[in-house]
Amino acid sequence: MIEVEADQLKHAVEAQHGCTATPVQSVPVKETFGGKTVWEGIVHVFKLNGHPQAQQAYAWSSPIEGSDRRRFYAVLHEPPVTSPVEAVRAAIVAENKQK
Repeated sequence: MIEVEADQLKHAVEAQHGCTATPVQSVPVKETFGGKTVWEGIVHVFKLNGHPQAQQAYAWSSPIEGSDRRRFYAVLHEPPVTSPVEAVRAAIVAENKQK
């Protein structure tokens, strides 16, 4: 699995949410559904400075199916999203609703 640099994720958080981001920690996440792994990787936690609602954001990247490009995720820490695992789940649910 290819991981991206933390500074790329920092840039994604800042660009998507219009504030500054400071790396806090990296958390390994493995999300399963129906006994199968649907996503596995490292979620980076960032402290936000200047965001009107959220104090933290969770960021990671995944390959785009059928492409050599990557998609960057930057999910705010706002209930019900209060952990890296919940951020990944929320993104998976949102993507599946779009399909």
